[in-house]
Amino acid sequence: MPTATSSTLRPALRIDQAELRIVRLPLLTPFTIATGTMHEKLFPLLILRSGGIEGYGEGVMDPLPDYLDESLAGGMALLRDVLLPAIVGQRFDNPAALEAVLSPWRGHFMTKAMVEMAFWDLWAKSLGLPLKTLLGGTKSEIEVGVSLGINPFDVTLDRVESHLAQGYKRIKLKIMPGHDVALVKAVRAAFPAAHLTVDANSAYTLADTGIMEALDDFGLDYIEQPLAWDDIHDHAELQARLRTAVCLDECIRTAADARKALQSGATRVINIKVGRVGGYQEARRIHDLCAAWTYPVWCGGMLESGIGRAHNIHLSTLPNFRKPGDTSSSSRYFAKDIVNEPLEARDGLMPVPAGAGSGVTLDRGFLGKVTVSTESFGP
Repeated sequence: MPTATSSTLRPALRIDQAELRIVRLPLLTPFTIATGTMHEKLFPLLILRSGGIEGYGEGVMDPLPDYLDESLAGGMALLRDVLLPAIVGQRFDNPAALEAVLSPWRGHFMTKAMVEMAFWDLWAKSLGLPLKTLLGGTKSEIEVGVSLGINPFDVTLDRVESHLAQGYKRIKLKIMPGHDVALVKAVRAAFPAAHLTVDANSAYTLADTGIMEALDDFGLDYIEQPLAWDDIHDHAELQARLRTAVCLDECIRTAADARKALQSGATRVINIKVGRVGGYQEARRIHDLCAAWTYPVWCGGMLESGIGRAHNIHLSTLPNFRKPGDTSSSSRYFAKDIVNEPLEARDGLMPVPAGAGSGVTLDRGFLGKVTVSTESFGP
């Protein structure tokens, strides 16, 4: 039997250069959740280059650590001082080889994810393949829902009606203490057939179990992250008291976290965000673990630009993403995006961007206008 030789093996991919930008995109409307209100999306954008090819990754860490314990300043420091100097000029056979460089550093999942995702994009383009193919996905389009921020009841009811008319497959309502049961009751009364979920972003404690039990009466698909961002145990206590499924978001950073949550009965569905879990490698491990337990997953969003949104769409093509995700149309958030390709849902379905890698390209002119700073690494 013939064996592969060095002449038939594809050479490792060399990262020639990295470019790190801070980008500021104003939101069309303020987005309010339990932890505060966003008026703009300020994020790091990483471009990796190899032999004339570019790969793109978007960081989802916030300026301050209010969603999780990462911040933009901390992520930039780790990228600038440690991660990018360690990979520029080096060769990697595949994303697993790159993971070995990233994994020794504790925490900083979002920071490591943007490096890993940019490399996946670069690697897929070097092979001339769509990102979904390398990830193991097969779908050409995915079901999407919308996430509605906290607003007065009348505004929320109008927005629910509008998005259902557009064909979105799921409506997610952000809730917080004082803005919960009455809101859901009003929405359910107005839209009895709507596929509804709620997201608390860790705003409650076990002392609020009565509120969670009241939500049991409204036919919700799940209640997302009601309790503390780092407490799987209390979610297990809560899930045992509810008919409605608890969905975990902030609590799940690794496949080990997911295993503990599933074994303890803390959740029946998991929201996978590539940035939150450190990249595609861990996202696929969590996906596969949940599939083995026969529990579904779905892809959450962080108000990403077209770069992060395209990555989320490709991930959502994996088979166990069985619930609509937060990959709704870019035009819901931004007057103009930094990518040339429109990422727009039709009748609740988002097409997977065509072409190699993530399938999106940068609008260089507009990107220059919304870039706050730029740093280069390598020649």
